[in-house]
Amino acid sequence: MTAHSSGGGREAGPPASAYVPLENGAFASSGLTRGPWHPDHQHGGPPIALAARSIERAAAALELTHIARLTTNLLRPVPIAELTVEVETEYAGRNVAHFSGRLLAGGKEVARLTAVAQREGALELPPGLPGHPLPQAPQSVESSPEQRFPFSTKMLGYQDLIESRIAAGVFFRGPSAVWFRMRHPLVAGEEPSALQRVAVAADSGNGISAVLGFDRYIFVNSDLTINLLRKARGEWVCIDARTLLGPDGGGLAEARIFDAQGLIGRSTQSLAVSAGVNFV
Repeated sequence: MTAHSSGGGREAGPPASAYVPLENGAFASSGLTRGPWHPDHQHGGPPIALAARSIERAAAALELTHIARLTTNLLRPVPIAELTVEVETEYAGRNVAHFSGRLLAGGKEVARLTAVAQREGALELPPGLPGHPLPQAPQSVESSPEQRFPFSTKMLGYQDLIESRIAAGVFFRGPSAVWFRMRHPLVAGEEPSALQRVAVAADSGNGISAVLGFDRYIFVNSDLTINLLRKARGEWVCIDARTLLGPDGGGLAEARIFDAQGLIGRSTQSLAVSAGVNFV
């Protein structure tokens, strides 16, 4: 299976990145993007990060270097296939700009994004502000035991793209906090940006904090919103998540996002809950 194939088993040699840029401006998806719901579908984190990459570049051209909010509407399952990203500037002022983006596969729109970018500048804050200093992650990276995502071991997937360590709780058994580090680049030949690292991790909030069994229920998120008060620093991102369920098939996964220095933002995901058997 080549780096952009979606075929059956584990690849003989793991691909070097989640995506490979193509001459036509599109991106070939590798098996590292495979998610838990279907063997031919991507985990939400990598394609959201890929689209965020294009938004970041559009914002940087305006010297707006902080993405304060990124919202993704996941319209269809994202196939492990060739992807294209389109970005438009909706409004650009001196200090803030609004962007929209589309992620396409096979000519179909699979995700739609909006983002707010801000200009960064040094700011001296007065001491003793309420709620400050900001909270720290439940446990440091160094004190958190490494644990592989309990996804399929027979097929290459998202669990091979990232390294994970448990800072609090237990995988898939309610509220938990997990440190994430990307083992491979998002795009071949590029160092992942802070936002890309956050996006790859944040879409896992509903999984790591699951309160229903994967063997009997499906709880796919139809969106992801990330709000950041500053850029993540370093390779590690911690998602401290919990899942809340309503009585009529709706749910919400919410998370605090940390780096090694403390709180950097929050994320939310809307969940569609139903009975069913998963690929995992």
